[in-house]
Amino acid sequence: MNANMLAVIINSTIRSTTPVLLAALGSAICSRVGVFNIALEGQILIGSFVAIVANYFTGNVYIAVLCGVLAGVAVASLVAVLQVKYQAADMVIGTSVNLLVGGLTSVLLNTILGVKGSFSSPELKALPKINIPVIRDIPFVGRVLEQLTFIDYLSYLLAVLMFVYLFKTVQGFHVQSVGKNKEAAGSLGVKTLRIQILAVLVSGALCGLGGSVLCMGQVTLFTENMSSGRGYIAMASSNMGQTHPLFIILSSLFFGFCQALGVSLQNVIPSQLTLAIPYIATIIALSIFGSRTLKKKLRSK
Repeated sequence: MNANMLAVIINSTIRSTTPVLLAALGSAICSRVGVFNIALEGQILIGSFVAIVANYFTGNVYIAVLCGVLAGVAVASLVAVLQVKYQAADMVIGTSVNLLVGGLTSVLLNTILGVKGSFSSPELKALPKINIPVIRDIPFVGRVLEQLTFIDYLSYLLAVLMFVYLFKTVQGFHVQSVGKNKEAAGSLGVKTLRIQILAVLVSGALCGLGGSVLCMGQVTLFTENMSSGRGYIAMASSNMGQTHPLFIILSSLFFGFCQALGVSLQNVIPSQLTLAIPYIATIIALSIFGSRTLKKKLRSK
């Protein structure tokens, strides 16, 4: 493998990582407050759909991104009300929301845009690519950072900011206390319900942002079920990263690399197998991580 090929794979890894990283951060903030949110898949998908619709009718990618984020928050608010406020079963609510969004986007795709399956148009605007003047002239580094969007850079900044907030601020410790012992935190005056609801809404915003870059970053189109399991992969990434924002960057890069590897191997092995690589990697990684965690717990007893 030559240096140029390696740079291409790294670049593809970074771009493939962004939606997973953003959703994984959303999963992490929910886990930190004791909410098991499996509706990430639906939040990503609705963000992608609404972003493309807004992009098509306004021609402005920034308005499209904002609409995608708000759509993710709207779906998350449904989860917050039913699952957090009214204590409905998390598996039932999460699965129902994912199925609802999957069906709803398929219907609205035909109703609003008049097509079935997928939608693309020359009128759609792609997210602007950032090519830093000095860095782009460096042979290897310039190729690695080529054609990245502002959301790609923003995702890593958000991970660092989340780390600082959770581990370096008083409010962040309050947030974590809700997940560790909700009753004890409430007895100390922490508004546990509000914190949990806000955490779910933040996860919706992050997933909506991830959905926006998914449909306007590498490609500029929308297809049915475009999220393709990224919400579940993000949950795995959050779990592997132990819900720590900085560790999640590493685990998300692993899944992004698996997806980039699958794309690069499409000319070598059948595409049906390459598409399965990220999901096979998820199963293997969780199995290894789970077994190590179990061994540590057994040794500590």
